[in-house]
Amino acid sequence: MTAISGLIRVMEKAARKAGGRLRRDFGEVEHLQVSRKGPADFVSKADQHAERTLWDELRAARPGWGFLMEEGGEIAGEEGKPRFIIDPLDGTSNFLHGIPHFAISIAVQEPRLDGKGWGEITAALVYQPVTDESFWAEKTRGAWLQDRRLRVSSRRHMDESLIATGIPFAGRGDSVEWTKIYAALAPQVAGIRRFGAASLDLAWVAAGRFDGFWESGLSPWDTAAGCLLVREAGGFVSDWRGVSQPVCDAQVLAANDVLHSRLHKSLVGGLKA
Repeated sequence: MTAISGLIRVMEKAARKAGGRLRRDFGEVEHLQVSRKGPADFVSKADQHAERTLWDELRAARPGWGFLMEEGGEIAGEEGKPRFIIDPLDGTSNFLHGIPHFAISIAVQEPRLDGKGWGEITAALVYQPVTDESFWAEKTRGAWLQDRRLRVSSRRHMDESLIATGIPFAGRGDSVEWTKIYAALAPQVAGIRRFGAASLDLAWVAAGRFDGFWESGLSPWDTAAGCLLVREAGGFVSDWRGVSQPVCDAQVLAANDVLHSRLHKSLVGGLKA
């Protein structure tokens, strides 16, 4: 096993602290399902508490760094310093309905050398509180699940492959685009799954549990950590054009090298149909 860096330890400590509170809050959701008010307000507060815990822990450990957070928005750090990209509760709908599939996602993004915006992702952590699984990666140092090295699936044939996706809902996402892609891929693959947490979908691609993943209309905090996990596990991540970016969020296609090419060809064909 590679030595865990101080930065990953800081990120994991923060995630575990926030995750402990989420586990306790998750235990209350079942009781709230039958209340007149319902669990929505409670879950919103759980999300906010988790983000505040992450903010407090990471700011104390890395003063001067910036933040991009789902709830708190962008908080500028000192010039030339990295920033954390945080989703404190990816899979909110699952959490809300008592489904034990959600995660905390933290990524580190470096400033561009020319000072114009943000560049590559260099560290990533996706922590699943219910299962106590910590997926992490650092640029050039591989992807890991706790102390086990991760590799993307070695499957090469579409008809053997299990593909994950996110489905447009409640006015979010492009349902016409998604339907075209689904119609192109579904007849060719072994199965398509929608579990409802993009950061975990990408972590599971890195771990070889899923063979591929596609979705569009996401945000940087949904995918920043997952993109690095897949790449450091030997996979490829791109947009619909096949272009690899530091953070693919508007369009994400992830898989091993061979499957990525085949999925991309089918996806583009489906969109043109």
